[in-house]
Amino acid sequence: MITARSLVAPTSNPLLERALADKLQRRSEIGGSLGELEPLAVRLGLMQNTLKPRFRDPQLLVFAADHGLAVDGIVSGAGPGSHLARPTRDTARALLANQLPLTVFARAQQLEVTVVDCGIADEMSAHDRLLMRKIAHGTRNARVTAAMSLEQAHAAMRAGMEIGEQLRGNAVVLAGIGVGAHESAALVLARLTDSPVRDLVVSGPAMDAQHLAHLLAVLQATQLRHRDVTGPIEVLAAFGGFELAAMVGVMLMAASKRHLLVIDGLPACAALMVAARIAQPVTDYCVFCRSHGHRGLDQALNLFRASALLELGMQATDGTGATLAWPMLRSAAALLTEVADGEDPGPSQPAPLGETETQGAPTESMPLPFGKGL
Repeated sequence: MITARSLVAPTSNPLLERALADKLQRRSEIGGSLGELEPLAVRLGLMQNTLKPRFRDPQLLVFAADHGLAVDGIVSGAGPGSHLARPTRDTARALLANQLPLTVFARAQQLEVTVVDCGIADEMSAHDRLLMRKIAHGTRNARVTAAMSLEQAHAAMRAGMEIGEQLRGNAVVLAGIGVGAHESAALVLARLTDSPVRDLVVSGPAMDAQHLAHLLAVLQATQLRHRDVTGPIEVLAAFGGFELAAMVGVMLMAASKRHLLVIDGLPACAALMVAARIAQPVTDYCVFCRSHGHRGLDQALNLFRASALLELGMQATDGTGATLAWPMLRSAAALLTEVADGEDPGPSQPAPLGETETQGAPTESMPLPFGKGL
């Protein structure tokens, strides 16, 4: 059993927010306004509870698992998001071999990329950038039975919490891959938000009508099979994948340590929705990116009243968009942290707070976090 050390604290801090805005205002009077970069900088300061947000050792975690639901022929290789139809093992191997743009861009941005095997159906060879956290060789077919047992869901979440606890840095990009991962995520989001599953799986106007009809028939039968399931972890177990459960654990642990969470793709959005049902303030620590134009992702972002940092019209592996958006995040932090020639460096905290730059770190005296269920 992994026990986190503090609750996920909301980032709301009116005094600090005013101080951050004032600091940016003074800079804009000299250099001009930088538009949407300024509210992003304020959010980063609030996340880290400081006037001088800094990032260290950022990591990109790609969680990989297979889904039993895929045996029903729900995954198409045509149209937007077709990269999801590649066997999960092949995508994971391509990432580890630096054969995808994601790893090329990540290297350029000094983002360390790690693939986490949560439940790939095949055995993976050892690699220094592969974390073996396999719960099983893929989930069961959710149309027939629960995708995983509650025990497996908890085990995957605990594995994610272990990873979140061991992260060296204070910023993590999360993405999920796997055959059936998109459809599994759509089912989780649809149930937790009472949204039509169709809105989350329609890739775009070019989607084949026959494939869409088959897909909806399978997904609606799956929803009917688990029509009485409503609790977040129960929904995760009924519909989700091991990669979703592990991401939930990382999100809860990282947010409890006031770390930035960069959410890229529909599986990561579904994991975040589960995490937010367990500890709502986790969303305070999130920014969103996208790596493809799937219309279902538009709907998922709408559920969080969010938009992606960049819209580049890509059709790439989840996580790719985050690597390209990372310079924007670093630049937003630099607005508050880097000192121009002749400028007073100023304090790290508004004077009345009287707190150090590391205030907000977990403390052993605070109550235990996410409920007895974990």
